[in-house]
Amino acid sequence: MSTHSQIAGRLAHRRSRQRKEKLIELTLLSAALVAIATTLGIVFILFSESLVFFRQVPIWDFLTDTQWTPLFSDAHFGISVLLSGTLTSSAIALAIAIPMGTVLAVYLSEFASPRTREIAKPVLELLAGIPTIVFGYFALFFVTPLLQKIIPGLPGFNLLGAGIVMGVMIVPYISSISEDAMRAVPVLLREGSYALGATRLQTAFKVVVPAAFSGLAAAYILGISRAVGETMIVAVAAGMQPNLTFNPTESAATVTAYIVQVAKGDLPHGSLGYQTIFAAGLALFLITLLFNLAGYWLRRRYRETY
Repeated sequence: MSTHSQIAGRLAHRRSRQRKEKLIELTLLSAALVAIATTLGIVFILFSESLVFFRQVPIWDFLTDTQWTPLFSDAHFGISVLLSGTLTSSAIALAIAIPMGTVLAVYLSEFASPRTREIAKPVLELLAGIPTIVFGYFALFFVTPLLQKIIPGLPGFNLLGAGIVMGVMIVPYISSISEDAMRAVPVLLREGSYALGATRLQTAFKVVVPAAFSGLAAAYILGISRAVGETMIVAVAAGMQPNLTFNPTESAATVTAYIVQVAKGDLPHGSLGYQTIFAAGLALFLITLLFNLAGYWLRRRYRETY
């Protein structure tokens, strides 16, 4: 084969490879644009439908009214009633999930043997894959009766049982991301700590955890978003009666439980009662957005470069 033919063949091969790479780039770009377009579409629907609601209900009443009875003849639209249930159940869940998830991540990252880690990680991922409706009935038929033996007079539907089970459900999300962040910390930092006389426990909590804080913050924010947006556990175990309370031993409705209640009902599309689900969804979206912005700031603020 002549030199000219070899050069032509190489050029043809290079052009073919460039076309394939360009096709792959366009495919990846299209996938990214689909995700962005979906997000923008969700935001547009929430805001446009909520504007229809707020033309009839003043925003001030929506934020300050202490009753939520949109389906009654004497309608009230105080979102604080639903937010109290959402925040209470989420606080209980996070009070369980964040310490347990962090400690579990420290153990898997710093103390567990490779074999233990290989067994524990799939088990945690299996726990994360259980449908939330199963967790809901577990809370209703196992955790709540157990709590009723400890707390006499506890109602069958309560925020405490739902929050506890929701916290257990969130643990795998926090522990998995936190453990990945801790294992990304360079070994040199650990060896330097050991050289100064620190124990493994001291190194884990005084060196590794601070160094991985940006990743831990991301895990915590994911856990918060997961707790705030949880639907089936609170719908099954916490009840659907709107109640302005921060007492975990009482029954209360959350934002997501109310959306489920109305969405499966017979309210006509476009009615004021139906529009409330978009206003409630918008409030939930803004709360989640604030938490994610806070997480982004924490990651930027405490990110370590090595």
